[in-house]
Amino acid sequence: MKYRKKPIIVEAIQWNGTNELDIQDFMGGITVASNPSKEQFYIDTLEGRMITEKGDWIIKEPHPTKDRTFYPCKPDIFEATYDKVEEK
Repeated sequence: MKYRKKPIIVEAIQWNGTNELDIQDFMGGITVASNPSKEQFYIDTLEGRMITEKGDWIIKEPHPTKDRTFYPCKPDIFEATYDKVEEK
């Protein structure tokens, strides 16, 4: 048997190295720890601390759980997985 993954729409923002305030706003004010010298910041989740590097996307979990509401995604994986949806 074969199965197709159901398409879902997610909200996401890309970390460009300078938009930390935009990301905090996107994440609803969740505080993130940053490491400006490496152009990184960290998202603390119940799964542990996740490193987000410049160029990574922050995805809002479409079905949040107690373990994860937001998570980082590498640009190549994001591009291969998601298509931009036009908002009306």
